[in-house]
Amino acid sequence: MSAGAQLSVTDQRRMARHPVDHPVIAEHHGKGDMRMHIANISANGFMIDDAEDVSRGDRVVVRLPVIGRIEAYCIWCRDNRAGFQFERIIRVDDFLSLIDTVQPNPRLRKLR
Repeated sequence: MSAGAQLSVTDQRRMARHPVDHPVIAEHHGKGDMRMHIANISANGFMIDDAEDVSRGDRVVVRLPVIGRIEAYCIWCRDNRAGFQFERIIRVDDFLSLIDTVQPNPRLRKLR
């Protein structure tokens, strides 16, 4: 049996990332509720910039606007940042609504 996260989607880190400034409370199985700050997000995952207590392979559940509760796995950690991959891909229309909600500055939104 291999160690680490068993994801139903492949690693697709080439997806467009949208800069955001969105605090969330993540549910961690072993550590309980953790405050996280999402710095960028894509349809496949997100990056936080306050990853003091996060390790590669950690699994969290976050609640995002429009999307609701979604599970994510820590794919990488470096310095004070960490990248998470969602356990499923978010539908395009839901993702665009999410961006409109968490990125209110239209200049930072990607053109559609």
